[in-house]
Amino acid sequence: MPRAIAINVGANTTLPGFRGPVTPDGRFAYVPIPEREPTGEAVPTYGDLSFRLPVDTSDVADRRVHLDPEFAGVHGSTTHTYGDEHGVKAGPLSTLDPGDSLLFYATLSLRGDPAGAPAFPPEWGAYLIGEFRVERAVTGETYRELDDAARAPFTSNAHLKRAAFDAKVLVAGGEGSRLLDRAVPLSAPDAGATAGRLVTELSSDSGKGPWWRRVLRYDEGATAELRRVVDDAQP
Repeated sequence: MPRAIAINVGANTTLPGFRGPVTPDGRFAYVPIPEREPTGEAVPTYGDLSFRLPVDTSDVADRRVHLDPEFAGVHGSTTHTYGDEHGVKAGPLSTLDPGDSLLFYATLSLRGDPAGAPAFPPEWGAYLIGEFRVERAVTGETYRELDDAARAPFTSNAHLKRAAFDAKVLVAGGEGSRLLDRAVPLSAPDAGATAGRLVTELSSDSGKGPWWRRVLRYDEGATAELRRVVDDAQP
């Protein structure tokens, strides 16, 4: 039976200073964070991405993005990969087995009449936005020892485009991986900072404090229910 881990990704009020938008029907824009490191090859800018920025900030349009995770068919990507240089995420992610779920959530700002989205918090909240059905997860050290054929699923990842490879973990998504069509709220309807049942009842997290910044873990039974909830929310 598969397990699941959910991690926070995407634009926020610190980087680059705004959140991605979500509308009352659950549609959203996946807005990556800026690229803060030197790169060995060209990477896209915010202006290159296939959506209008949620704020009028002309200076951000030319800023490079750290397109991670990448989803096939989104923002010019052709594969599903994710990499991370932070040990707090790398440790849990390196334990994922083929068939497990790596879920991505982001904090999003509601755009539109809150009355039309009674299940969404009225201003901002944490929402599931994507899922990998894990094909392979490797540590950065293991990656360095792989031959070219074994490295192939990861080669388009943003950490491989940096001048200095720094990922402590790399994950490749296989069949069933996707950016969701509709965001699924992790926050409770009353406020973004209040954890909803997908956190407090299904994950191992308490839902106290800044839970929306933490790694959320789901056991086998919770993963099956979480997958059902996500599928039911899609059109």
